[in-house]
Amino acid sequence: MSLLGRRRHAAGGSGSRSSVDLSSRVGSLTLASPVATAAGTSGHGAELAAYFDLSRLGAVVVKSLAAAAWPGNLPPRVHPLPAGMLNSVGLQGLGVRAWLEDELPALEASGATVVASIWGRTVEEFARAAELLATAPPCVVAVEVNVSCPNLEDRSRMFAHSGEATAAAVTASAACGRPRWVKLSPNAADLVEVAGAALEAGAEALVLVNTLLGMAIDTEHDRPFLGAGGGGLSGGALHPVAVRAVHDCRSAFPTAGIVGVGGVASGRDAAELLLAGADVVEVGTATLADPRAPLRVLEELEAWCANRGAATVREIVGAARNS
Repeated sequence: MSLLGRRRHAAGGSGSRSSVDLSSRVGSLTLASPVATAAGTSGHGAELAAYFDLSRLGAVVVKSLAAAAWPGNLPPRVHPLPAGMLNSVGLQGLGVRAWLEDELPALEASGATVVASIWGRTVEEFARAAELLATAPPCVVAVEVNVSCPNLEDRSRMFAHSGEATAAAVTASAACGRPRWVKLSPNAADLVEVAGAALEAGAEALVLVNTLLGMAIDTEHDRPFLGAGGGGLSGGALHPVAVRAVHDCRSAFPTAGIVGVGGVASGRDAAELLLAGADVVEVGTATLADPRAPLRVLEELEAWCANRGAATVREIVGAARNS
C-alpha cells in the first residue's frame, strides 16, 4: 500500500476529511494554492475574473511579453487536434510598458497573485524586458523567463535548446528584482542539462514544459493548417511528456522549485504532475475551451487529496518517486 493509501486507510477511508491545506511553496514563494494559469492561455490581464475569483489560484501567469510590442504570426494561428491543439500565435503582445499601464491594474484589483512572463530574441531584449518589470507592484511575485523563442545571436536556434543560451537569458533577467522561473522546451536534446544550467544561473523554479514542435497539413488543399507552417503542440497529447520531464528534473534537482504544465484538464492530471514532483501546476489549453477550468481543476484536486487522507497538498509532491 502506498504512503497516501496508508494514510487514507488510517483516516477512515474516502470522505473522512472535509478540507485540505492547499498552500504551496515553489522556490522562495508561498502560494495560496498549487494551481496557476499557463502563459498564453488566460490573456494579459483580468480576463478570467468574469468567471471566478482569481485570488483562489496560486498565480495568474500572463501571456509572454517582450520589451516592445510584437505583432505575432500570420493567421491561421490555432488548429484543433483529437488530443490537443497546435498554435503558432508567435508571441504577440503589447509590450511590458503598455502591460504595466493598461492591463496590470485590473489584474491587481482582482486580488490575483501575478507572474509576468517575458521573452526576447537576444540576451539584451531579455534584460530590457526584465528592467521594465522592476517597477511592477508587489502583486507581481515572480517573472517567468520563456526561453522557448529564437535566439537571433545563434542562427535563430531556440534559447531553450542550449544550456549556455538559457543561462545567459536567465542571468540577464535578474534585473526584474524578483524570483525567476524558467520555462523550458521538451524539444531540447538534454532537458535535464539545460535545466541545470538555468538553476546555476539563478532560476528558482523550472516550468516544465512548453509545447512540442508539430505540424498538421490540410490534405484537401495541400498546405499546412497554420499560417506559419508548423507550431506548438499542447493539450492532452503533451501530458505524459510533461510528467516525464517533471519526474526526471525532480530526480536530478531534489530541492529546486518545479512547476508542471502540459495537458492539465482535471484534478487527476494535476495530481499526476504533483506526484511526479511538481510543486505547482499550470492549466493552459483546457482554459481555452472552458474559462473556469483552472478553478475546476483546483477543486477536483482538493477533493482528490481529501479522498486520500492528505492533510496538505504539499505531502503528495513527489510521492510517486518515494513509493
